Amino acid sequence: MGKVIIFHGTGANPDVCWYPWLATELINIGHVVTRPYFPDLNIEPIETFLPKVLASLDFTPDTILIGHSGGAPLLLSILENIETKVEKAILVAGYLTPPNTEREPILQETYKWEKIRSNANELIFINSINDPYGCDDKQGRMLFDQLGGKL
Repeated sequence: MGKVIIFHGTGANPDVCWYPWLATELINIGHVVTRPYFPDLNIEPIETFLPKVLASLDFTPDTILIGHSGGAPLLLSILENIETKVEKAILVAGYLTPPNTEREPILQETYKWEKIRSNANELIFINSINDPYGCDDKQGRMLFDQLGGKL
């Protein structure tokens, strides 16, 4: 089995939401799971935050990336800047534009969509129709329209 990296969302940490449950399930079927903690996620601008993330993690062809909320646009930036094509990227409650009135320093001004697309064998977007923070199906559709994959 491969390596899975689960990126928490804005204002969260690796030990909340469904992250521990998913990690346990994946470990039980043989994956190696990493749940890094980035307290400055969506606080520090992506231009200075991303190099720290890239330096702290190793990406291999069997890597599966899972990003939730603010962790999803982080995945876009990671995929745009790594040299290794990963197995899969799953964006849960991801967004491309500010989903509410809060500041979103995790978002880039523009993205290199072809580079992002070329660095993942599979892209999956999971968004609900009633996300309380605005990371809804419309946001998922915008990502899908840019990248293809599964919605």
